[in-house]
This record gives sequence, C-alpha cells and structure tokens, in this order.
Amino acid sequence: MVCYLQVENLTKSYGELVMFDRISFAINEGERIALIARNGAGKSTLLNLIAGRDSADEGTITPRRDLRVAYLEQDPAFDPALTVLEASLGANRDDARVIAAYERAITDPTGEGLQEAMTDMDARGLWDREQRVKQILSRLRIDDFGQRVGTLSGGQLKRVALASVLLSECDLLILDEPTNHLDTEMTEWLEEYLTSSRSALLMVTHDRYFLDRVCSDILELEDRRLYHYHGNYSYYLAKRQERIDAAAAQRESDENRYRHELEWIRRQPQARATKAQARIDAFYDLKDRLQTTRTQRAVRLEVQAGRIGTKIFEAKEVCKSYGEKRILDHFNYNFTRYEKLCIVGDNGCGKSTFLRLLMGLEQPNSGTIEVGESVRFGYYSQQGLEFDPTKRVIDIAHDIAREVDLGDGRRLSASQFLHHFLFLPEQQYNYVAKLSGGERKRLYLCTVLMRNPNFLVLDEPTNDLDIMTLGVLEEYLRAFRGCVIVVSHDRYFVDKVADHLLVFCGDGEIKDFAGNYSEYLVWKRDFEAARRAAAAAEEQRNRPSEEPRRQKPASKRLSFREQQEFAALDAEIPALESEKAELEALLSSGTLSHEELTRTAERIGTLIDEIDEKTMRWLELSERA
Repeated sequence: MVCYLQVENLTKSYGELVMFDRISFAINEGERIALIARNGAGKSTLLNLIAGRDSADEGTITPRRDLRVAYLEQDPAFDPALTVLEASLGANRDDARVIAAYERAITDPTGEGLQEAMTDMDARGLWDREQRVKQILSRLRIDDFGQRVGTLSGGQLKRVALASVLLSECDLLILDEPTNHLDTEMTEWLEEYLTSSRSALLMVTHDRYFLDRVCSDILELEDRRLYHYHGNYSYYLAKRQERIDAAAAQRESDENRYRHELEWIRRQPQARATKAQARIDAFYDLKDRLQTTRTQRAVRLEVQAGRIGTKIFEAKEVCKSYGEKRILDHFNYNFTRYEKLCIVGDNGCGKSTFLRLLMGLEQPNSGTIEVGESVRFGYYSQQGLEFDPTKRVIDIAHDIAREVDLGDGRRLSASQFLHHFLFLPEQQYNYVAKLSGGERKRLYLCTVLMRNPNFLVLDEPTNDLDIMTLGVLEEYLRAFRGCVIVVSHDRYFVDKVADHLLVFCGDGEIKDFAGNYSEYLVWKRDFEAARRAAAAAEEQRNRPSEEPRRQKPASKRLSFREQQEFAALDAEIPALESEKAELEALLSSGTLSHEELTRTAERIGTLIDEIDEKTMRWLELSERA
C-alpha cells in the first residue's frame, strides 16, 4: 500500500491552549479516514495543517512527491466575480472559458459561433470534462453555470466549492463538513461518489450514517491525543466504549491506590520524607492524573420536564403562503402529550416558517393555532443568539439560572449542566470571544435547555455540532419527559429521537408518516420507483405504433369459444384497470408501511403486464369479430 502522507510528532497550540501534542498517523492509498473530536478540539486546525494552510509548532508532515491534494474548507471563499463554471474548474480558467463559450453557442438560435466552439472543445479534449462538470453541478442542484459566485447563497457556495474539489482529479481529498447544505438525495449521491472514487479521503463530518457508509478508518482526537480505529463508525463506537470501560476500570484502581497512598502520606513522619521521595512523587503524579480524569467525567441527566396539561397545541384549518408559494393549505393537527415529532422536507418548503407560526413569531393567513396554557416553549432557532463576547461561558449560564431543575426534587448547578454538555470546568471560564462556532452553538443549546421548558422546538439543532455533542443531545431528548418538535436533515439523529414524521411535500401538502427517517426514505424511494414504472408502462401502452399495422389475410370468424373469450376480456380489462387505479391511489396516500408499499408496487407491475397481455389479445380477436 502506497503511503500518501506521513504525520509525525505533530504539536499545535494557540497561546496556552494546546490543540494536540506529538500526534502521529499516516494516510495511505485507498483509505477513507474520518476525524472525530469535540468542537474546538482542533479538527479544522489539523486539516489546515495537512492542507498547508497553517504551520505546526513541532513535528513534520511529509507528503509523497507530486501528491495532488484538494481541500474543501468549512467556509469556502471565491472571487465574487467568477461564474459558477469558473469557480468549479478552479485553476483551469482556459477550460472554463472554452466550455462556457460552447454552452452559450448551443443555446444561440442563430447557431453563430457553434462550429468554432466545437473545434475548441475538440482541440482541448473537453467533451468528457464538460459532461462531468454538468453532471456533478446538476447533482448538487446548481443549474445556472453562468451565475456569478457573489450572488449565491451560503449553501450554494458550499456546494460549488464541493463540486470544485470533486472535479480536481486529486490523490487526496480533504473535506471539512461536506454534507452541510446537502439534502438527503445529494448526500446519498455523494456517498456513492466517494466510495467509488480512487482518491484517498480525510474528512470531518457530523453525519453519522454518511460516516458509517463512506469511511474505512476513524481518527479520534481527544485530550490532545489521537486514537486510531481501523473500521467504520459502528466499529468505532464499539471499540471506543471498550476503551472507556478500560479507562474507568483503571480509574477505579487508581482511586483505590490513591486512598491507600494518602493514608501512608498522612502517617509519614516529616523527618523521614526524604527516604521515600520517589513514592511521594508517584503519589502526586497519581493525584494529578485522577484530577484530570475526574474533570472529564460528565453527569448523566434524566430530565423530568415541568408539568404539561392535556392540551398542547391544536392547528385548525391553517393556511400560510407568500404570494403564490403555499406553505400550509388548510392544515389540521392536534399535538399530544409527550409526542416527539420531526419535520422533514426539501429546503425552502416551509419547515422553519411552520415553527415560527407555532411560536407566534408569524401569523397565518387564515386558521388558528391554539397553544395550551401550561406549555413553556424552549425555542432553538437557526439564527442562534448573540452573546456578549466579553463574558465567560459560566456567566452566560448564570444569566439564565444558577441551578437547573431536573424534576423529582433533583437539581444541578449551572456548572454541572454545562459539564454534561461537554464544557469541562476549566473551559467554562473561557471568554465567549474565544469559542469556536460549534462551541457557541453548544452554549446556545444549553441556554435553551436550562430554562426548564416542557416543549422543545428545535430548528436544525445538529448543524455545526460535533458528534460527541450530538450523542449527548440525543440522550437528553430521549430521556426528556416533555414534547419535542425538531427540524433536521440528520438521518441518524432523527431515527434516534423522533416517534414519527411530518413530511413537507411542497405546495402546502403535508403528510404524517408513522415511522422513522430511514423507513421514510426507503418508502419514498420505492414509491417513486413504482410511480415511474407505472408511468412508463402507461406511456408504452398508449404510444401509437410507429409502423403501420401489416394487413393480415382474411381469417375465419370467431369460434364459439373465442366469442366467449372476447366477451370475458371485455369485462376483465376494465376490472383490472379499476384495481390498478385503486392501488395507485393507495400508493400515493402515504399510509402504507414499507412491506405494504413493496407488495402494492409489485401488484401494480403484475396488473400492467396482465392488462397489456389481455389488451393485445382483445385487439387480435376484435379484428375478426
């Protein structure tokens, strides 16, 4: 196996903050490696070092000679004057110019310049590249290749940067949160693309299904050290738990030894201290080690939300639109106690608008939303909350509450609550100005949860949170004895948290799906495949023959048995058509389970074959009737 890049004894710090200390690893040909760590622990710092965007304090990074590296940054930047095509092709500006000229020429109704553009495409051998550019951009829902980068949204810009990296034909891909701003369909396409690519991969992502399906190795950065797991995310979880259990056993042994040595220290006469100096030094080393491991132990929360009545909220005939764009169309829903619901749908279909209507931040065009008197919302918005950068983390928490009520008479201090959400005691005295983007999101989440709500409304809470925090949040929400509505594209998170889904289909249509996100995606895929198959068969059946029917020689009139068959076909074909129509309506209802959906789709396929066969026989007999 060819070694692409070797990292040895790498150390990086910012002032007194040490990100990692003497870490070593290698990236080999064909490996797809994920880097996992808490927000602020140095993931992006390490990627920047490997990509040559920053320098280490100590250690070496040795790439193979002529190694081609492409880097997708978390917040990419382009010259705003570039077109999408130019940005996607990166340094190949001449290629971009020729392809752009060809795209303009083929849309020019006069045909002017087409021959010259085709000659230039031939001369530079760009036909395959042009198709690949269009394919990748289209898969990422970027269709206007001539649009200026400066006019793109943040999500579109990230997708253009991703396209540029994928088009670079490099040996090593470095991707920082590649699934941000991708919907499920785009994410699944990227999974297939990366697993079939010959490039080695080093990436940071919080999408755990994506990570599980794409990566062959996991690097975990924790407490300035690096742990290597040779397997996917599921393998990592199992092995990490083994490591944690072993560390817990070692800690228990150390604590027993500490108590024994502490007793010896107390009995040790001062005059003889120099004779046992080595043992005394070992005692203080043990004390320091125990202090470190104690600060890393988080409190387990089981939250009893405040009392909530039988009436939660009820939507009655709610309509909401912006001009011609319908968000809700006579929507009715009665939310029940302890319900945990996830809202899914394509970007721009109105999920966040629905939450703002529920929170009273916007008003419907018609209809009502009635909220129960005992409901206390905890609202986490995508926009987040601006914190005073001169305050410390613990000060922000104390502004909300000194203690958090967990129910059943149990209370936690603000510091303990922050610790549960992975703000270690020493980190709680950091200034907000020094927090990473993910750490600020985590602090915002804490301020929402600390208010002791009984109804959580969370709009894309998984964005910018690290995998460790996502695990803590999932555990919190599963134990939460209150109501939850969450908007999220994170399949793993939704599968863990939600009881069922509200699917925003667009144009005001909303379906209630009794299942998790993975089951819904399977249902949706099967439904769309069955619908396409039915449409194709219908089109084939209704398509007129391209060749005139050959004149058949006169044949005998129908026999008595054929007359009976002809009459039977007259009755059978409409009955089969009727059954097919009923099943197609059922298929579109969204009420079928995955197994029922599969059986229904198979039956529709059988009916189409039977109808075609019987129709052909009917036509044959009708010519002689």
